[in-house]
Amino acid sequence: MPPSANANSKRKILIYGINYAPEMIGVGRFTGEIGAYLAERGYDAAVVTAPPHYPGWRVAPPFRALRYASEMRDGVKVLRCPLVLRTEMRGIWRLVAPASFALSSAPVALWRIVRTRPALVLCIEPTLFVAPVALLARLFGARVILHVQDLEIDAAFAVGHLKGGWLKSCVAKAESWLLRRFTGVITISGQMRKRLIAKGVEPSRIGIVRNWVDLGKIKPLDGPNGFRRELGLSDADFVILYAGNVGAKQALEVVLDAARLLAGKPNLHFVIAGDGPEKQRLMRDYADLRAVHFLPLQPEARLCELLNLANLHVLPQSQGAADLVLPSKLGGMLASGKPVLATADAGTELFEVLNGAAILVPAGDSVAMAAEIGRLLSEGGHPALGDGRKLAQIFERKACLEQFCACLEATAE
Repeated sequence: MPPSANANSKRKILIYGINYAPEMIGVGRFTGEIGAYLAERGYDAAVVTAPPHYPGWRVAPPFRALRYASEMRDGVKVLRCPLVLRTEMRGIWRLVAPASFALSSAPVALWRIVRTRPALVLCIEPTLFVAPVALLARLFGARVILHVQDLEIDAAFAVGHLKGGWLKSCVAKAESWLLRRFTGVITISGQMRKRLIAKGVEPSRIGIVRNWVDLGKIKPLDGPNGFRRELGLSDADFVILYAGNVGAKQALEVVLDAARLLAGKPNLHFVIAGDGPEKQRLMRDYADLRAVHFLPLQPEARLCELLNLANLHVLPQSQGAADLVLPSKLGGMLASGKPVLATADAGTELFEVLNGAAILVPAGDSVAMAAEIGRLLSEGGHPALGDGRKLAQIFERKACLEQFCACLEATAE
């Protein structure tokens, strides 16, 4: 048991957010690891969350979307509350799901706060819909910390889920009011910290902890790759890989339009591995491209092998959302030791982090992406870049989790 565990053994923490383990990617993955790590350190941790549904916006058995349930997971008491989903999660439905969870979970979270009196409530954004109930914990003496994984309101307007200047102004005022009432805020990038300051959060109350990657599990591999065999590809084929959520913010049209421009190149293949609300549309719209392959979301046990399928990783982002999130998948890409091509404009944090260590093209520019891929192929497929594996050290799992816990403990003093 860690040395600090005895001192913390009676400290209760409630984690309140819509995503949690066993979701394999995104916010749920990281929040699940936070919960497990806190339990290891001797905290009495509980979670109020939804059934696992990301990235496909579907709930698979044994979980049920519209039922309450509870379980123990990695030493954490997990209380699951219903949420409303449908197959096409676009537009207003991207708000219905978190709003329905906020309503169904409010009595559970409030009862947990009143009955167990946690010393700290860790609220996860997304979704900010749960913030009003989380903040009620302050009436019972708790510190309330917001972990901002995604500035969801800014992103919703950036990708067109929400529209209208009047609505944006009203929502921004409500958001600012809520943000300023948290004891402290932890976010994942410097640019997101700047956004939070602009929204009225005091700089001294904002900490930064990047999303992490387990460098012991994700590493360069030698030898045959099982995914190449399954896809009918040879070792000589050049594979461009995107692995992760398939949603509007990822702007995968840029990658697939580049694939269309490069359709005549022999031995060039594009692989999209993952799930999300845009996947079926993309499969339909680009069905004519024989060199494009779609794979389902892969289990944890095959993640390292999947990332080593790539000769080149691609990391696209919607231009409007480029500085609203620092993609969590970046750490795994770099840890695999494979080169990365990212869409990132100068001045964004992604550009600053990757400059000199990746191939960078402007956001939304499929022509520039195709040109860089073509140039890379003509030069033998081995770009002269900085050591991605070395850069990945800033995302090292243990160090980031220790830093996260230190932020919580410092705020809770």
